[in-house]
Amino acid sequence: MGYAEVYARAVNDPEGFWAEAAQALTWSRPFEKVLDDSAAPFYRWFAGGELNTCYNAVDRHVENGRGEQTAIIYDSPVTDTKRRLSFRELQDQVARFAGALADMGVTKGDRVIIYMPMVPEALVAMLGCARLGAIHSVVFGGFSARELATRIDDATPKVVVAASCGIEPSRVVKYKPLLDQAIEMATHKPERTLILQRPQSPCDLIPGRDVDWTAAMAAAAPHDCVPVSATDPIYILYTSGTTGKPKGVVRHNGGHAVALNWSMKHIYGMAPGEVFWAASDVGWVVGHSYIVYGPLLYGCTTVVYEGKPVGTPDPGAFWRVIEEYKVSVMFTAPTAFRAIKKEDPGAEHLKRYNLDQFRALFLAGERCDPDTLEWAQKILQRPAIDHWWQTETGWAIAGNFLGIEQLPIKPGTAGKPTPGYNVQILDDNGKPVPAGEMGRIMVKLPLPPACLPTLWNNDERFKESYLSAEPGYYLTGDSGYMDEDGFLYVMGRIDDTINVAGHRLSTGAMEEVLASHPAVAECAVIAVADELKGSLPMGLVVMKSGVNMDADTLSKELVSLVREKIGPVAAFKLVAVVSRLPKTRSGKILRAIMRKIADNEAYQAPATIDDPAILDEIRDSLNRIGYAEARETA
Repeated sequence: MGYAEVYARAVNDPEGFWAEAAQALTWSRPFEKVLDDSAAPFYRWFAGGELNTCYNAVDRHVENGRGEQTAIIYDSPVTDTKRRLSFRELQDQVARFAGALADMGVTKGDRVIIYMPMVPEALVAMLGCARLGAIHSVVFGGFSARELATRIDDATPKVVVAASCGIEPSRVVKYKPLLDQAIEMATHKPERTLILQRPQSPCDLIPGRDVDWTAAMAAAAPHDCVPVSATDPIYILYTSGTTGKPKGVVRHNGGHAVALNWSMKHIYGMAPGEVFWAASDVGWVVGHSYIVYGPLLYGCTTVVYEGKPVGTPDPGAFWRVIEEYKVSVMFTAPTAFRAIKKEDPGAEHLKRYNLDQFRALFLAGERCDPDTLEWAQKILQRPAIDHWWQTETGWAIAGNFLGIEQLPIKPGTAGKPTPGYNVQILDDNGKPVPAGEMGRIMVKLPLPPACLPTLWNNDERFKESYLSAEPGYYLTGDSGYMDEDGFLYVMGRIDDTINVAGHRLSTGAMEEVLASHPAVAECAVIAVADELKGSLPMGLVVMKSGVNMDADTLSKELVSLVREKIGPVAAFKLVAVVSRLPKTRSGKILRAIMRKIADNEAYQAPATIDDPAILDEIRDSLNRIGYAEARETA
């Protein structure tokens, strides 16, 4: 059955489609209703069913003869450490960790915050919560005390699990002082904290509150899996960059397990026993879905990598991991490949490694410009596939489906809609737009399994944020178009569309043109205020390493290129050459912040920013072209 038939079936008979997909998992009680729409728009998948996600991700593989297969490969160039855990060893550790949580009074439905770096114990903690039926909320390791405190107050955890520190290539980040400050600031006080001591920076424990990980594991009895309702939450994940009251995306056990298990074969083309590597972090949705749950549910080996694409030690780091562990499919952010391309544009480091068993590269997290995609495909001689999804959805809204039918790879597109997602492009009046015309990307309700059913303790905000723009539709917040062949082009956030003298222009289209220049490593286009035209586009570009080109010359060439490819209507005349772009730790470029800097507006650096010092560099670069001169920060 090809893509068109599978997609049509998922849209026309969603209950039959997902009931069949659910048979791949083990249920302790069969579901009574595949899709419960009795409280629409709050849809519930697999109502009445019971299962345990940890059992499906760990125990059933041991019972089915995969006990000696490697479940987790840990590779940490920053600590020079490598470890492997078999499914049997993982089962033992997870069962003991669940027992340790139970000893602290954690039961089904309790929340546990996990504040950990990229170590196997982070996965053990997540799976241990799922084993008990507790709801985990992973907070990116090293997040500020203030941001951690807001999440403690929102999730009200009984226990916080943390490591003493995280390791960056150039520094050790001490987590424990941040955790102590956060608990002091928070109104809600967790009863216990469970601390993994790392030798790079051990910490002092507070008697009566803090418990040592090693001691707790040694004293704990293994705990069995606790059956939970398919509609019980498995986790809460707070969307990055939130300020004020954070938005806690909820994920239900049943739909989450079914969709992720289905996706491993049908989207990524994986087979059980193969090695899958998502080069992300457990603090982000990609880490939840494709470092932890997706690969393990499907019986694959997953890689936990504590390092960077460059600098640990060189731009060949990814190629080493792929060769050493025989990775079949890799998933990472386009920004990682831009970093490799910037440092090693000729891919010289790749020549040292044998990637014969490597089948495909998937990219997501930030729109992948065609130049980066084509470069990756050229050097790897493998499919390089951009696909698109969100924290809210938990898995791909659009992609290319290696386990169904490999579609043509068109640089610039996120592929075709994933079976289960009824994607439509609507104008501001809610009417479908013709092929090739820009509009709001919407998904017709109900959303497929694994997508957010609501926000934690905030049904009204869920409706207001996602469902109020158009009745019967989920608002993705992105704008784009579909071509005549049904391929989806995600051109940027709706807020990033630039209105120049009444013409609506896509920042993504302009970024595509800038990225095609041979001297440009990466770029961003923002809208800056203009008295005459309302707003004007401004390009910020980073040059490739080793390129020796005058900034003014490059600026003129880029202005001419945009004029040639898009036309004078773009009114593109402003270019700032910068040394680097401000990003979140997950690789998203902070366009809104740069716009505020350019327009001299007050701004607050988000908690997710990778390096706040970049913002001053951006201000200095914009000063040189006459912008950002009287900027005051909030």
